[in-house]
Amino acid sequence: MSDYVKRTIVKEEVPSLHVDTPRSVKVYLPPGYNELLSYPVVYCQDGNDFFTMGRIATIANQLILEDGVEPFLIVGVSVERSKRTSEYSPVGSRHDGYKRFFTDELLPYIEERYPVRRDPKSRVLAGDSLGGTVSLHIALDRPDLFTRVLSLSGAFFQPTLDRIAQESTLSWLDIWMVVGLEETAVETHIGTFDFVEWNRAARQSLMEKHAAVSYREKPGNHVWGLWQKELPDGLRHFFPALPL
Repeated sequence: MSDYVKRTIVKEEVPSLHVDTPRSVKVYLPPGYNELLSYPVVYCQDGNDFFTMGRIATIANQLILEDGVEPFLIVGVSVERSKRTSEYSPVGSRHDGYKRFFTDELLPYIEERYPVRRDPKSRVLAGDSLGGTVSLHIALDRPDLFTRVLSLSGAFFQPTLDRIAQESTLSWLDIWMVVGLEETAVETHIGTFDFVEWNRAARQSLMEKHAAVSYREKPGNHVWGLWQKELPDGLRHFFPALPL
């Protein structure tokens, strides 16, 4: 069990002109980490939540050590609760600035300091609720950088459906989605929503644009109790076990 408890998480402060300076991030380094190798990477919105309530570092250790998944890095990006909606929502006042921070400042910062691969297929954007929303919007804006999205009960409302509709094709996009069947009246900062219906609508819109959509509905509500259980499957989707 010591291998699962033992982990390396590095704290970084990323300077920024686009968001309030600096932005704290946590970087998980996998077992056997070696700077001479190169690694795929998962970028998580709500980074602190992914590490604490999502237990993503423990899950990653288990996938790598038990399931034979190729080692990967995790970058968890912090967010201030008071600014989360304005940064993550596509109609938020800080949304465009946050997306620019992510692509123009965070990505180069990480890639200068860690041996992560720089092709879009080696990067995954992960988020819960509005974190899933901003992850998808970053990918839609910059398919040259991101083509893979892991969404835990994404808040995919009309502005996101409108954004999807602008695309001629999304055949380059690989998105993994889960939503809880009890998420039919979720109270958010911007109203009460039926996340099941909205996720079904997003799935349909994405499939019509020929995205590769892996979609599931599971018993559960809009909470980390559901998302933590589903996270291993989401990560396995993008990081299958290596052949023996």
